[in-house]
Amino acid sequence: MEMPIVLGVDIGGSHITAALVDVNSRTLIESSIHRRTINSQETSENILDAWCQVILAAYTGYETLRKIIGIAMPGPFDYESGICLIKDQDKFQSLYQLNIKYKLAERLNIAPSSIYFINDAAGFLQGEVFAGSARNAQHVLGFTLGTGLGSSICTNGESIDAELWNAPFLNGIAEDYFSTRWFVKRYHQLSGVTLDGVKDLAEYVNADPHAKQVFKEFGDNFAQFLMPLIKKHHAEVVIIGGNIAQAFNVFSTNLIDVLEHNQFKTKIKISKLKEHAALIGAASCCKMSYHNVNQS
Repeated sequence: MEMPIVLGVDIGGSHITAALVDVNSRTLIESSIHRRTINSQETSENILDAWCQVILAAYTGYETLRKIIGIAMPGPFDYESGICLIKDQDKFQSLYQLNIKYKLAERLNIAPSSIYFINDAAGFLQGEVFAGSARNAQHVLGFTLGTGLGSSICTNGESIDAELWNAPFLNGIAEDYFSTRWFVKRYHQLSGVTLDGVKDLAEYVNADPHAKQVFKEFGDNFAQFLMPLIKKHHAEVVIIGGNIAQAFNVFSTNLIDVLEHNQFKTKIKISKLKEHAALIGAASCCKMSYHNVNQS
C-alpha cells in the first residue's frame, strides 16, 4: 500500500510551521504551508490549542485525508512516548512532563499512534537525506549553524541528534566557535567594531581584511572539528544549514582546502530544503513506521 500524504510539523521555541508532504514524490504541497508565532511562556492549553489551529489550517482543502502527523520537536523530549521533558530553558515550561502525543491526539480526534516525533536537529538532516542535498546518502553529518549549534548523524537512512554543541573544542566547546556569537566576538577582537551578525560581516569581506580573517579562521576551525567526526562516522556528505550557511561561499574555500589537504574527499553541501527541511524530515519518519499505523 502506498503511503498517503502526511503532515510535517516543525516546532521551535517561538514558532510552528506545518505543511502537507507527498512522501511518495518527496515534495511539499506549497499551498498547505502555515506558520504562526507562538508564545512559549503561555499555558499548556493555549500552546496546544495554537499548535492544533495551525495543524488543522494546513489540512484546509484536504479535510478527508487520514491524519498522519510527523513532528520535529526540540529536546529534551521522549520522542517515542511523546512526553515533553523541556525544563529550565525559558520555553515550554508549562508542557513539562505532559504527554504531548495524547494531548494533540485528543484535540485532533485521531489515534495517538498516528502521531510521530523526531528531534528537530535530526529532522533537519532526515529531510535533507529524504528529499534534499543528501538524498539517499547512507552516512551523513548535518549541522545547523546560527545562534546555537545543532548537529545530527544519519546512518543507513535514519537520523539522530548528535548533541555536539558541548563537545570539547580548542579552549572551550564547539558552540563557542560555531555560532553567531563567535563571529561577532572575533571580529570585535580584531577590529574593535561590534556588528549585529554574520550577514553584516559577509558584506564587508571583500573590503575588510579583518572580516576576511574571521571567515578564514571559521573555515579552518570547522574543518579541524569535522575531520575526526567524518572519520568516525564514515561520512560521505556533510550538510550545513542555519543562518550562517548563507555565508557558505565566503568560508567554504578554506574549509574545503583544509579537508582536501588532509586527504578528506567528503562532499560539503548547504541545505537544499532550508527552513522546510525539518518538517519534510518529520513527515518522512512517518513513512518508516507506516505499517504500525495500518495495524492500529
